[in-house]
Amino acid sequence: MAVNLVNVEAVSKVYGTRALLDGVSLGVSEGDRIGVVGRNGDGKTTLIRMLAKLEEADTGRITHNGGLRLGVLTQHDSLDPAATVRQEIIGDLADHEWAGTAKIRDVLNGLFGGLSLPGFEHGLETVIGPLSGGERRRIALAKLLIDDQDLLVLDEPTNHLDVEGIAWLAKHLQARRSALVCVTHDRWFLDQVCTRMWDVQRGAVHEYEGGYSDYVFARAERERIASTEETKRQNLVRKELAWLRRGAPARTSKPRFRVEAANELIADVPPPRDTSALMKFANSRLGKTVFDLEDVTVQAGPKVLLKHLTWQLGPGDRVGLVGVNGAGKTSLLRVLADAARTQGDAQPVAGKVVVGKTVKLAYLSQEVGELDPKLRVLEAVQRVRDRVDLGTGREMTAGQLCEQFGFSKEKQWTPVGDLSGGERRRLQILRLLMDEPNVLFLDEPTNDLDIETLTQLEDLLDGWPGSMVVISHDRFFIERTTDKVYALLGDQTLRNLPRGLDEYLERRRQMIEAATPAPAAVAAPVKKKASGDARAAQKEMQKIERQLSKLSDKETKLHAQIADNATDFEKVALLDAELRELVAGRDELEMRWMELAEDA
Repeated sequence: MAVNLVNVEAVSKVYGTRALLDGVSLGVSEGDRIGVVGRNGDGKTTLIRMLAKLEEADTGRITHNGGLRLGVLTQHDSLDPAATVRQEIIGDLADHEWAGTAKIRDVLNGLFGGLSLPGFEHGLETVIGPLSGGERRRIALAKLLIDDQDLLVLDEPTNHLDVEGIAWLAKHLQARRSALVCVTHDRWFLDQVCTRMWDVQRGAVHEYEGGYSDYVFARAERERIASTEETKRQNLVRKELAWLRRGAPARTSKPRFRVEAANELIADVPPPRDTSALMKFANSRLGKTVFDLEDVTVQAGPKVLLKHLTWQLGPGDRVGLVGVNGAGKTSLLRVLADAARTQGDAQPVAGKVVVGKTVKLAYLSQEVGELDPKLRVLEAVQRVRDRVDLGTGREMTAGQLCEQFGFSKEKQWTPVGDLSGGERRRLQILRLLMDEPNVLFLDEPTNDLDIETLTQLEDLLDGWPGSMVVISHDRFFIERTTDKVYALLGDQTLRNLPRGLDEYLERRRQMIEAATPAPAAVAAPVKKKASGDARAAQKEMQKIERQLSKLSDKETKLHAQIADNATDFEKVALLDAELRELVAGRDELEMRWMELAEDA
């Protein structure tokens, strides 16, 4: 029988006049993999902070199993800004010790792309203070994952990770023995990792068995049985269930929901998009040309990101753009946006971009645009226009679109300055759509959006008749909203991937393997002292480890002798010289050990 790790008994939490959690009782046992979902502001983070005893409940009790080893990733790290990456992740471990540990190697390769941390200017010796929030978050996650815990509590662990990093993290967590409670808006990740779901809604927490696909089915079934309220939400959930069942690649290898019941529930739900009708409508709005690129070079400063690029974005094309960080995804969109803004006058450093005469572009960048903080939400939307034509006969008022994006009638009178980051992001997307563009560029549109808002955005985009390019690390969103996937793999080219994200990950693995030196290649320079034979290398490594152990003991004794003779400066000078010689010898041995490890 699984051991109970955490008990939550009749817990309540009130902020101001609002009850975030009301009499909630839950439990976490060994082997549990729990995903926590719900609207932003409904209490997901509060729940897991109380679970980890980082925040106290107003009423009720939270108990931990005696000796519980708990690891927590919060949204704000506690890293020492004066420390180096080495000090925070690896601590005092010698190079031969940490490099010889499979788990540490796996974490560094998975989160940073190599043991030398190629994305950091000084590798492991990089000081943490000047780093970005995303870089600090990866360091905090790496520090957590190299330890052993009984329970991991993770708040948005996929933030700032690319598609490869998210795929690696999912695989890593699947292989861990520790229990897991995880808040994330990444639905693909939830399906890969979780076996239970907690849905936080209106002060209560509803529990579901299975991953995200199973949760969507169970929730649709529950709302069908209730069937007296929230018709719009029911339809949205049923539409997403239809996508999970028949529109996308398999979400899970063994779906736990009942296939017959799911098929019955979605029998009258049409496919997410009528592609032919949308293409016809897009052609009428855009004509034949949207963006034509001929032999284009894209640069960021002196760095060439893409060269000899000939590509066409046609009317009605829905493109997902993926690639390694720094490969040029955002730079490519900026080149196209500049050309559209100047009606073709602004051109790249080489080549030509032809822009269609009827193109009306809306560009959602990663930065949230500033608005007058005194404006009310509804006023900020009405400043664009009062009504919007979303295509295919759908028209909405500013107030109706606000409600679709989670701004209730009361919330629509909230000053913009009082909105959270996620709410401002929603408002930014809403204002873009109100301007009735016929081309959309969305750069990381899912940042700060909860799952319910993502579902509503996808529903709007399903019937949106225009051309669209989406940059996102959210695999589910890419697959759900686009029809083609193109990749920038860091080799200055743009490739079409017929098999989508799976093909992208395969190509990235092949590139990494091709760039990794073969064992014989790294063994050749060190044959002066040892043969390239793996057995001989391992034998010498064991010998070096014994020598390092003796040197460590000797170093400890020398430090003690220096302390004992602190007032005898002549003696201290002799001991210090001996210590320096010992440290130099140790460094040589550790370097030799690293060379042999490559050979072995």
